[in-house]
Amino acid sequence: MSSFLEPQSPSAPLKLNLFEKYLSVWVILCMGLGIGLGRLAPNFAVQLERISLYQVSLPIAACLFFMMYPIMVKIDFSQAKQALNAPKPVLLTLVINWLIKPWTMLVIAQVFLGQLFRPWLMGTEVLRGQTISLADSYIAGAILLGISPCTAMVMLWGYLAYGNQGLTLVMVAVNSLVMLLLYAPLGQWLLQQNHLLVPWQTIVFSVLIYVGLPLVVGAFSRHWILRHKGRAWLEQVFFPYLTPVAITALLMTLILLFSFKGNLIVQAPLIILLIAIPLTLQTLLIFGLGYVGAWKLDLAYEDAAPAALIGASNHFEVAIATAITVFGLNSGAALATVVGVLIEVPLMLALVKFCQATAPWFRRELSKATLPDPRF
Repeated sequence: MSSFLEPQSPSAPLKLNLFEKYLSVWVILCMGLGIGLGRLAPNFAVQLERISLYQVSLPIAACLFFMMYPIMVKIDFSQAKQALNAPKPVLLTLVINWLIKPWTMLVIAQVFLGQLFRPWLMGTEVLRGQTISLADSYIAGAILLGISPCTAMVMLWGYLAYGNQGLTLVMVAVNSLVMLLLYAPLGQWLLQQNHLLVPWQTIVFSVLIYVGLPLVVGAFSRHWILRHKGRAWLEQVFFPYLTPVAITALLMTLILLFSFKGNLIVQAPLIILLIAIPLTLQTLLIFGLGYVGAWKLDLAYEDAAPAALIGASNHFEVAIATAITVFGLNSGAALATVVGVLIEVPLMLALVKFCQATAPWFRRELSKATLPDPRF
């Protein structure tokens, strides 16, 4: 996504680029720009939605591809075999992401959105021919977030937390492959628990477009470049060119997503708050389980931080794209996934700060850290 993915020596100076240093500022500006665009040009999102192919929004697909491709091309999938030598953090991540996180999200969403907050979430909408309550639609969006472990932004969180970037790359590779296999059947089953019947083919198609395509293209181009240009050219010439492309795609994605829901975000702040509460609780719970689990397994801090952060963070891009593809741009499910973006960056940055502050709780293996801890 940016230079935080580039290889660095343990003795590299502590220096963030302009994007990394002011990440929250850029995100807030893009959110504001998107909301303003949605307010000033309410037909903008409608026109964008019409630019689609088989219910897939082409503008969103393009932005997500150019955001995900730089991540995928930097993954050396042959590193996945390293998990056999140090399986604890990878197994911890897989257990948290796929055996715990989907179910806790379902329960938390049903308790808060389906019961406690239901009196404030009155109304119905039609999703795929079914008339359901808005509360159930919001729960559907939360479910899609709950089965979308992060495979992009987590690279930044692990980097800023002085984590083991090599391990993070391995976990991203493993998660990407697992997502291709489990996202559709797990999503269909969990949505059925919320009384929503969704053809699994629709979810499969969405995952193949938003995860599978950049993964395959990234792996192929990496193989071709290594074969014809060499590793030095790949890392020193090609990777730097990807940085502005990925950053621009990320910011454009945020602008587009918030322009879709600009009016509702301004007009119904209470709904946004009510949706944000269970999503925030879920993030904190999953992070806590991962962090405590890493401590109990006696992982080094450099492995523990990214292992916990990758579970807490969501692949909101895929969740939003799937919600739009399956339920429609103006659905409550799509809104719930967009709220995930609202809380994602500030909350994850706070958890990064928490990791930095609690690093002494763990044993340290400083040689693993991509970015050196300035305290050492």
